[in-house]
Amino acid sequence: MIHVIATIELNPGMREAFLKEFHQLIPQVLAEDGCLEYRSAIDLASGLAAQPPNRDDVVTVVEKWQSLDHLKSHLTAPHMKDYRETVKSMVVGTKLSILEPA
Repeated sequence: MIHVIATIELNPGMREAFLKEFHQLIPQVLAEDGCLEYRSAIDLASGLAAQPPNRDDVVTVVEKWQSLDHLKSHLTAPHMKDYRETVKSMVVGTKLSILEPA
């Protein structure tokens, strides 16, 4: 199993529109072979000293896949290509952290 943390930086004011498109994508991704989890999250103001300030134009995607090969297949799935085309004007950049259990 692998974990993926995708940090998606958005153009200012685009978070709600981005999340609308993302939520429409979730059922298709969850139906993919090897997908164990695929959810979006946004920063929560916790008041904890260790947490940096909230990022209003960032969405974090938390994913779990059975294997790296499953993730690679996901990245080239036709619905992902369509989705990336739909949201490209909203997205400044994306960073991936791909992790394995320790």
